Parts: sequence; structure tokens; C-alpha cells
Amino acid sequence: MALTTGRKLTALLGAALLLTACASKEERARDAQTSSGSGWSVGRPVVKVGLIGPMTGPFAVAGISLENSLKVEIDRLNADGGVGGAKLELVVRDSGLDPAKAVQAANEFAGDDGIGLVVGPALSAFYNAAKGSFESGRKVNCQPMVATGDFSSLKYGFRAQDPVSLDVAKMIAHLKAEGVTSIGVIYEGDDAGKGTADEVKVQAEAAGLTWKGFEATRPDDQSHRAYVDKLKDAGAIWISNSASGAKTMAAASEAGYRGLIVGGSGARNISFVEAAGDAADGALFSATYYPYPSRDARDTWKPGYRQHVEEIEKRFGRNVGPKTGAESPKAAEIAADCVLAYVKAADQARSLEPDAVTAALDKIEISDQETPSGNSVSPDKHEFYGMDDIHVYQWKKDDKGWTTVEVTK
Repeated sequence: MALTTGRKLTALLGAALLLTACASKEERARDAQTSSGSGWSVGRPVVKVGLIGPMTGPFAVAGISLENSLKVEIDRLNADGGVGGAKLELVVRDSGLDPAKAVQAANEFAGDDGIGLVVGPALSAFYNAAKGSFESGRKVNCQPMVATGDFSSLKYGFRAQDPVSLDVAKMIAHLKAEGVTSIGVIYEGDDAGKGTADEVKVQAEAAGLTWKGFEATRPDDQSHRAYVDKLKDAGAIWISNSASGAKTMAAASEAGYRGLIVGGSGARNISFVEAAGDAADGALFSATYYPYPSRDARDTWKPGYRQHVEEIEKRFGRNVGPKTGAESPKAAEIAADCVLAYVKAADQARSLEPDAVTAALDKIEISDQETPSGNSVSPDKHEFYGMDDIHVYQWKKDDKGWTTVEVTK
């Protein structure tokens, strides 16, 4: 009798535990749905955004700027409901200046189903080494610091930077209007350097300018004087987008070079001014919308750009050159465009499935008044920006310090 009663009690306790477990499971499911909001992504509470960039080392300022802009835009989008109700979450991997680390991080993110979007790895050579992983892993990725290479052949890769082809076209038109008749290139002998030199040569010759040649620099160069001396008769010298471009600026000043120093959007970084000093005065660069160092009133800035930059300043401050006092926001606004475009495309597709998102990205239209970068996003062959988004700016130094002036022809 006692044994029978004990068995009944055990059975009742087991049933109660089973019901409790079932109830807990149902509650967890309800909680997951609640945490992912009431949008179309119910059941998936989080969508991760992976960032691969140089967070340490000599190019860390770029990686930190990418991270800052992604944080600000992700927080803004989450406050507005995230992506279909799911919250966005940033995951960061440091590539340093090591392509192997960039590929390792790309492989990790490509195999992680929780990652919806990857931004980076920054720099053309690193992306070239990693993009195969994204394609085979069907991972949507957006590249704000890759200037060379062709994105039209990719299914899952998009570029959110001015490609070198557009930078060169805008600059060549400006130089021709200024009466410049010849040009050469001083750049690293890597993929980015070779691609840039090839583009400058083709477009310069097509425009009737004389091609003076390509001088490939090396990482261990202490000075670029020898390269400048070989191109001293060129009307313009195109410099590197990376830190070595400042060495070319300094060498040109030392050599008394009388032509124009020109480059792409990397030259807007104040590290160029810091390294080159007064040699940067007068340097020209092609870039997407960039009113920050100018002295124009902020109410003339495009609203999306102004909102983003002012939030960056509030949370992270400004970059200020200790030697020159030149200033820039601690931001990479074009990276924020990546997240905005991804969320809008996913919302239009009502899906996080990679093929559905990329199909929507191919057709996305975002006004330059809305984007964090101040550029319109209207992808053509997986390029976010077009010629109308490219401007020519010039570094200037006066009694008030350093500023940039738009000189687009």
C-alpha cells in the first residue's frame, strides 16, 4: 500500500515536472518572440553585424572610426525597431595589418549563421584575400574602405566607398580644367597601388594628359625623395591613400616640386596633414561628401550627415592633430551607410535570407538627405555611390589653422 502510494506520488511529481518544463519552454519561446519585437523577424531576437578592421597598429584610427560609426548607427536603428523587430548587435575582430588575420575573421563570420552583415576587412588587398569566403558562405558584406577591384562580379559583396575609377575621373577632369598636362603615380606596389596606377594611366591618356609613370614604394622606405625626383616634371603626382602618401607629400615639399599633389579619399585623413605638415597645404583629393573640416555653417550640412557626426562628437569626441591642430570626426560615415542599407533592404524583402537581401540591395534607393554619409545610395553593379557623389577638395592652411575647400569643377 505504501509502495503503491509512493509510486503514485512519484508519477504525479514527474508529471508536474514535465508540465513545468513544457510551460518553461513555452514561456522561453514567448520571451524570445517578445524580445525580437512584433515585426516580421519574430523568433530571431538578434542579428549580428560583424566588423573586421585594423583596431590596433598604425592604421587603428581607421578601424576605430569604423567601429564608432557602426555603433552610432546600430543604436539609432535599434531605437527605431532594429531589423524587422530584431535587435542589431556589433561583433568586432581585429585584423591589425595582417591579411591572414583578416581571412581568419572572414572565415569565422562566413560560417556564423548569426551574422547577417559583415563590414570589412578594410583595405583592398585584405578584401581580395577574404571575399571568396563571403561568396562561398553566402554572407552579405559591405566594404567602406576598399577603393580598387571590381564588385560587379560578386553576388554578396557591395562597396560603400568611392571607387578609384570615379575618384580618378573626377580629379582628371579637374586637372584638365586647371591646365595640367601630365601626371604620374607614387604608391605602394600592392594591389591597391597597381590598380590605382593602371586607372590613372588609362584615364589620363584618354583625356589627353601625358603619362609620366608609376613609382612603386616599399614599406621600409624612409623617404620618397627618389620617387619624387623621377617625376619632378609631372604636372601632378597621385599619392597613396594610405599613410605612405604623407611621405610623398613631405618629399615633394623637400624637393621643391612645383606641380600638384593629388589623391583619393584617404588623403582627407588628418594623419596626412600631421605627417606632412605644411607640405600638405594645397593638396587635392577626390572624396565623397565631406564638409566637416570646412568653415561652412553646420546648418548647410545634409541632415543625415550632421545628425551622425554630431552624435559621434557627443560620444567619442574629435580627432585633433597634436602638431597641426587639424580636426576630423572619429567616424567613418560610409560604414554607417552599410548598416542602414542592409536594414532597409531586409525590411523591403521581409527576410534575412542572403539572396533575398542582396536582391533588395540591388534596387535600394536612399536619399543623400537621409544617409549618415550625406551621399545618395543607389547601387549600380554593387557600387553604392555614383559620380554625382564625388567631389574634389583641397587642404588649406591659414591663420586660423587647417581647413578643406571644395574646388570641384
